[in-house]
Amino acid sequence: MYYSNGNYEAFADAKKPEGVDKKSAYIIGSGLAGLAAAVFLVRDAKMAGDKIHILEELDVAGGSLDGTKRPHAGFVVRGGREMENHFECLWDMYRSIPSLRIPGASYLDEYYWLDKEDPNSSNCRLIHQRGNEVASDGLYQLGPAAKEIIKLIMTPEEEIQGKTIEEYFSPEFFKTNFWTYWSTMFAFEKWHSLAEMRRYCMRFIHHIDGLPDFSALKFNKYDQYDSMVKPVLKYLKDHGVKFEKNTHVENIIVDHEGKEKIAQKIIIEHKGKQREIPLTRDDIVFVTNGSITESSTYGNQNTPAPITHAKGSSWKLWENLAKQDSEFGHPEVFCENIPNRSWFVSATTTLKNKKLAPYFERLTKRSLYDGKVNTGGIITITDSNWMLSFTIHRQPHFPSQNPDEIVVWIYALYSDTEGNYIKKRIVDCTGQEIAEELLYHLGVPESEIVEMSSEENMNTVPVYMPYITSYFMPRHDGDRPAVVPKGSVNLAFIGNFAESPTRDTVFTTEYSVRTAMESVYTLLNVDRGVPEVWDSIYDIRQLLRAMYYMSDKRKLADQDMKLPEKLAVKTGLRRIKKTWVAELLKEANLI
Repeated sequence: MYYSNGNYEAFADAKKPEGVDKKSAYIIGSGLAGLAAAVFLVRDAKMAGDKIHILEELDVAGGSLDGTKRPHAGFVVRGGREMENHFECLWDMYRSIPSLRIPGASYLDEYYWLDKEDPNSSNCRLIHQRGNEVASDGLYQLGPAAKEIIKLIMTPEEEIQGKTIEEYFSPEFFKTNFWTYWSTMFAFEKWHSLAEMRRYCMRFIHHIDGLPDFSALKFNKYDQYDSMVKPVLKYLKDHGVKFEKNTHVENIIVDHEGKEKIAQKIIIEHKGKQREIPLTRDDIVFVTNGSITESSTYGNQNTPAPITHAKGSSWKLWENLAKQDSEFGHPEVFCENIPNRSWFVSATTTLKNKKLAPYFERLTKRSLYDGKVNTGGIITITDSNWMLSFTIHRQPHFPSQNPDEIVVWIYALYSDTEGNYIKKRIVDCTGQEIAEELLYHLGVPESEIVEMSSEENMNTVPVYMPYITSYFMPRHDGDRPAVVPKGSVNLAFIGNFAESPTRDTVFTTEYSVRTAMESVYTLLNVDRGVPEVWDSIYDIRQLLRAMYYMSDKRKLADQDMKLPEKLAVKTGLRRIKKTWVAELLKEANLI
């Protein structure tokens, strides 16, 4: 497996690998990583679909890419996926997936045309004081703290492993709008991995100007299941890929022969009965180890989502694999000792009528009912004790919504504090209580909050997810297993708890697809390059743009510097006046 740059190989088809006709594949988990692995086996490794088996513990595919209408509850989404231009592996896959809505088009075509016709942006990112926009919205307010970010990027990752964000940054950094934007957009919290934050800073530096207004992002037309999962399922089923649902993989027995690691059998439980699947060297196993949405519990309008710390099949399987070989990672780093303050609860509320629309439209500055971009991403309530955020995507968010219904997604970054209006922790709240807290912060008169949040006007479904931020727990090398562990003959790890050799970022759809592509290309010897991570961090133009926007659009001479530094800059600018460097500085608005 090797990496490619540019579009030469992006449009090329791989030759059929030698010996693939005698091989078969078992994919554990039907989240995006598992589905992508199947696509690349079919498309690039030329494996017959009927030799590909996807084993899924639930009765529905899609993993964290979900969206459904739960019986006796209502519409539910557990989270949202933010995408951008340079998800190279994701778009490489979706260019081959036919659209379910536009004859003759790929899903990438459908997505691209949608974003061209209705580009994403936000007209309001931060509010406070019961629905009023924060005056400084749009500014980072970093000041001297900008140097802390620069220093972080310049520090090698091996020097900051195991450290938290709070251990590195000054108290002043956490008072800036930058941290509010950053933490609520990506779900970073102070006790999370500094190394992961560094990767994010480097990975998305080309979006430094699009962080406050979300112009950097792209979203689907509908919920993630209808938009992203269904087209892939149709593609795989058309190619004969076999799905075995309600199947719990308990263990994979791996033998060690010299320096080789060989998966010998899969132990599964289905409908209360255990059975074994024997494996040979030609039976390739792809394991989704761990899950951020596993063990989710659901409440409803009148009942909180039950609190749980139970581990599901993907975590137990990873633990059983880790017992066999230290190179298979350390799951306890990610699923144990998650702070009580962490994000655990999201909620989906469905507005039943147009009564509450004005409270949202005064922030979106758009109609909720025109089928186009609404909030453009989350709106964060900066004085919320829960650090509450909400978003309204294009409506209808579900194809089956009634014309007047609007689906709103809500999440709270802090789970251990009482609300401002509801004097309870969000983890203890019913759907209606979460809705009441939101309406309070939107400025609905207190005398009307209970009535407006009632089931006649809103239906709110809370979800408790014990592992939703486990990707970001502080870690060291080896805590996540390599996509293909050293010496592995027929076993790979896929998804966001596998360690890609690249500098890509977890908690993204791109990372799921990237690990799937890397694993298939490695174990099947596919002679086609995996697209490397977009190289914006090495582009001097992007670095100069970052300097401009991180200083809230100030010229170089006006930025916060000590007198000797200012004099040096002034002298330097005179010397480069008629050079290419000066042209680059002008393009970046720094001079």
